[in-house]
Amino acid sequence: MGWQKRILRVNLTEGRCDVEPLNMEWANNYLGERGLATKYLWENMDPKADPMGPENVLIFATGPLSGTMSSTSGRYAVVTKGPLTGAIACSNSGGKFGAELKFAGYDMLVIHGRAAKPVYLHIVDNKVELLPADDIWGTTVWHTEEWLKSHHQNPQLKVASIGEAGEKGVRYACVVNDLHRAAGRSGVGAVMGSKNLKAVAVHGSVGVSVKDPKRFMQAVKKTKDLLAKSGGRKGLTKQGTLAMIDAMQEFGGLPTRNFQEVQFEGVDKINPSAVVKAKRNGHVNLLTNKACFGCTIACGRIAHIDETHFTIVNRPEYRHASGGLEYETAYAFGPVIGVDDVDALTFANFLMNEHGMDPISFGGTLAAAMELFQMGVLTEKDTDGIPLTFGNPEALTVMAEKTGRGEGFGKVLGLGSKLMCEQYGHPELAMVVKGQEFAGYDSRALQGMGLGYATSNRGACHLKHDTFAEDMEDQSGNGKAVPCKESQDRTAMIDSTGLCLFTTAAWGVPEFCEQIDAACEGEWDEARLTEIGERVWNLERQFNLAAGLTAKDDTLPKRLLEVPAPSGTAKGRVAELGKMLPEYYAARGWTADGIPSNETLARLGL
Repeated sequence: MGWQKRILRVNLTEGRCDVEPLNMEWANNYLGERGLATKYLWENMDPKADPMGPENVLIFATGPLSGTMSSTSGRYAVVTKGPLTGAIACSNSGGKFGAELKFAGYDMLVIHGRAAKPVYLHIVDNKVELLPADDIWGTTVWHTEEWLKSHHQNPQLKVASIGEAGEKGVRYACVVNDLHRAAGRSGVGAVMGSKNLKAVAVHGSVGVSVKDPKRFMQAVKKTKDLLAKSGGRKGLTKQGTLAMIDAMQEFGGLPTRNFQEVQFEGVDKINPSAVVKAKRNGHVNLLTNKACFGCTIACGRIAHIDETHFTIVNRPEYRHASGGLEYETAYAFGPVIGVDDVDALTFANFLMNEHGMDPISFGGTLAAAMELFQMGVLTEKDTDGIPLTFGNPEALTVMAEKTGRGEGFGKVLGLGSKLMCEQYGHPELAMVVKGQEFAGYDSRALQGMGLGYATSNRGACHLKHDTFAEDMEDQSGNGKAVPCKESQDRTAMIDSTGLCLFTTAAWGVPEFCEQIDAACEGEWDEARLTEIGERVWNLERQFNLAAGLTAKDDTLPKRLLEVPAPSGTAKGRVAELGKMLPEYYAARGWTADGIPSNETLARLGL
């Protein structure tokens, strides 16, 4: 119960689709989604494999609570070896696709090999087909979803697909579902493209059952009531995640102009107040909020662009409503490249969804290119005649489209900032960990965040740990190791349930435990769930070590370690990673070289 107890194994090389039983021993030890997919990846491929080669395995995974009555039960994860980092990639998405895959009767898709020609996977319950994708290869995510629904005469299909960015190997291409929700980070869309797999289209009618329906519904009601009363939930409903831009501005942790600064003078033009403020012609950027499947938070944004704006004045096809600005997109297209034009930011966000790219990595890469341009390393001759000056909205919108289509200088930007900066002889300008670009938090102001960035298994990531409270209370590196470790384990567990991290606005481990225990076979307590999170984190670490990563990859850019923050509450501080990292390794039960000890592995059954 909770699980469907079936996986769909797809061999693209052989054109085979086979249903097999879910390994319940693994499910009991890793739960689902992130954890269970990590175990399947570990057991089904060599971590040293080329991320873009046929030996890499691509997994779409749901959790035991995906598709249930639990709040936020639309989540799924794409797990593979990431081409941006060479490390394990776990990219989580909302929308409706994850629940629909569960409704079709599958806990996960495990995809092997490479198709000889472009194909898509069509699933309607037990009917599974690999079909030619000739008519949609070379097209956008938006066109792909529309074509699939029309071609199969089924508006109920839920589609996860790649755009041209995934087809052309942009290192941070993502998998987009439901038009503007995405498994966004680490290049999972590039892996999908390397396999000549354009899309997965699914419609299910099986439903999901739970162990104890009455007790489960009692737990669901209780936890939904907690969310309804939560101030954190109310803030997410009203303003989405964009509210963080004002908080980070005030705190002095808002990365600006490729982390040369930590506060942005144009923040008032792109913050929550700006997106709801009418202009002279009456245009308002933000139209409404939107929820994913089963969600009672509704943090998503729906926006449109002023029809007189330069980006769409001659392009009526973009005069529609679609995904609006969240904090990370606003940061990546705003402060970090110095742009304060809210409609330019929105247009770039549309392009990310349309072509299937991670906005955080694109923005970080463009910021590094702008600093290279500022230094004179790049000139307009290199950048297709577009001056890559900080604050230039045209540079943002033109390069977003060029990168999505793999044209001109966009091919260089598609490498990601690490490879691009190495190519031009300035690796120090890449604001990355393990090759993945930073989210919108400067680790000189938020020391725990910096430790989490450095130790994240998928590269710089703000969603795999939570030390915000500790960072706001104390800006030193003191006492950050244990909260970082414990929150990493906790988020690994939550990511394995099939629910969203934003429920932690009101829930702790007991609320997740109550729902899991009522839904799944066996007995589940807080200690068991917490240990599962720790087991998942350590198995991801084992994968990375086997792939060739070492403790040397648990670091931060030189700028953050050596150049003090120029302003804000952390003025004069640098990231204190050298102090925190040994404490973190000790808290994890790892050696001084960052290797899980035999005792730790034995305790976790690894």
